Amino acid sequence: MKLDTLLEETLENWGFARQGVADELRNIPDKDYGFRPGTDSRSILEVAQHVLESGLMMSGELSRPDGDFQRKSYESLLREYGRGVASKKHKPEILAALRQAHRDGEGKLRRAGEIHMLQRIRRFDGKMGTRLAWINHGIAHEEYHRGQLALYARLLGLIPALTQQIEG
Repeated sequence: MKLDTLLEETLENWGFARQGVADELRNIPDKDYGFRPGTDSRSILEVAQHVLESGLMMSGELSRPDGDFQRKSYESLLREYGRGVASKKHKPEILAALRQAHRDGEGKLRRAGEIHMLQRIRRFDGKMGTRLAWINHGIAHEEYHRGQLALYARLLGLIPALTQQIEG
């Protein structure tokens, strides 16, 4: 893969973000996937499912010629793109689904092409922005949840995966 286009650089960054989420999930034992720090918080499993659904929605909607994040409600878009995600309940299937969804999504975005990604799309807030900028929003979203998972790991008495990588 040549990194000589904005799209390729952005897709590489999405790969790093997705790998980081997967690393944090891999670090947490399957038996702890039901952990939630408070009653109004998502569990580890729910965070993983949310990242999976959101990534599917992102790559699906951005690659559509008629993509529009307001063509349906947020919940309806998640249902459209996230079919089957709720059935993923254990670490091995979540990790496999994250890998496959990323591979498929990257392929959709690459096939749509850089010119398409430089075109504008209506965002959830009703404003227009480029599809490429929205991919960067998706990357930031996954990094946010990576940090959330790292905090959950700390609350479980674990050392987060990224800390382990940094410390060698």
